Amino acid sequence: MLRKLLSKSEIRPVKRGLKNHASSQRGVSIIETTIAAAVLITVVVGVLPVFIMASQTTEQQGDITTRTTEYAQDKMESLFNLDFNDGATDTTIFPAATAGGTGLGGTMAASSTVGAIPHTAGATGYVDYLDFNGNLIATSAGAYYIRQWSISMDATATLKTITVVVNSNPGAVVRGLAPSATLVCIKSSGL
Repeated sequence: MLRKLLSKSEIRPVKRGLKNHASSQRGVSIIETTIAAAVLITVVVGVLPVFIMASQTTEQQGDITTRTTEYAQDKMESLFNLDFNDGATDTTIFPAATAGGTGLGGTMAASSTVGAIPHTAGATGYVDYLDFNGNLIATSAGAYYIRQWSISMDATATLKTITVVVNSNPGAVVRGLAPSATLVCIKSSGL
């Protein structure tokens, strides 16, 4: 009955639509899949060295930064444990000796500073050198970390500001900037 109602010209477009629909769903050939995989592998192989370099740099920078902070804290603790007017303890060696050093600057005049950051020749006794493992060494030759400190007295002569800076050796860092750490504490005379 339906056939009688539709003419032949009206049936043909329906058949063509079904035929086009069937051919559009035939799938992806193995050749197309292989080409897509080859392009993807080429891109991944090209970008992989960037990810490897970034991972190595981040790991190295993180390790060195952690060490510089740890070594700055160690020095700050040894200085902070000294008496306010100590001017003799040698903290450039470990364990610290009770004589032969600069201690916490001794009795200082108001608004004065001892030690220098960055280190200068006149600030002997306010710098020490560490090897890669954090062991104290006698000279800057072979030093992986340079630890410097200064002590400043305030205008009232009752507070000392202790500044410790640890720099890693820039020549030892493979990529990026050489990490450093700075710590600042204030010690009171207890008055």
